[in-house]
Amino acid sequence: MRIGVLGTGNMADALATHWARAGHEVTLGGRNAVEAERLATRIGGSVKPSSLREAAEFGQVVLVALPFAAGVSVARELRAALDGKVLLDCSNPVGPGFRLLTEGGPSAARQLAAAAPGAHVVKAFNLCHENVWRMRPPVFEGRPLAVPVCGDDHAALARVRELVRDVGCEPVVGGGLERAGLLEATAALFIALWVGEEADVQAIAPPLAYAAGPSREQAEGGQSSFC
Repeated sequence: MRIGVLGTGNMADALATHWARAGHEVTLGGRNAVEAERLATRIGGSVKPSSLREAAEFGQVVLVALPFAAGVSVARELRAALDGKVLLDCSNPVGPGFRLLTEGGPSAARQLAAAAPGAHVVKAFNLCHENVWRMRPPVFEGRPLAVPVCGDDHAALARVRELVRDVGCEPVVGGGLERAGLLEATAALFIALWVGEEADVQAIAPPLAYAAGPSREQAEGGQSSFC
């Protein structure tokens, strides 16, 4: 698969490294040619540095690894080059105080779709720190990390699910693009709990077998009885 990456920061580095190792053709696009060259050299293999426009033109899938506001602006500039492409959004529109910057308006993913209306936007990879994505692979207590994926185009979703597996994770159907805002709000909540409260957010949800409430046997099994 041909993958164009918009950006040369930590998310671009982490994900592009996995995809290059998986055998995909990767072009890294940046406004700063020196940074693009440096990152491409560090990742190695067949990864090539380029401009943002060249990366957008090259990729069948184009990862937007840019800050929220910058990503929308760049997508608007490159809208013609992004026509028909899968536009993969991993951004988190989270501001000071862990506030959701899109609150009351369209999600970051929806704003990307409006900026590049000919592209097929998919939301994924936004719920973890970039160092989690650097893991080879991200597996915890024997379970591969699950990655929710939201989008409307079936072919685009299939491509992104492949890329999720190439990172060593399991894709999870997250619904249509209208649910991308829920992923972004979840990230804002998780970041606030992780950073502000040092809480283990994995402890928030019960195991799947208990998701609809425990059965009577499970409930009784969790009780202590004394004679």
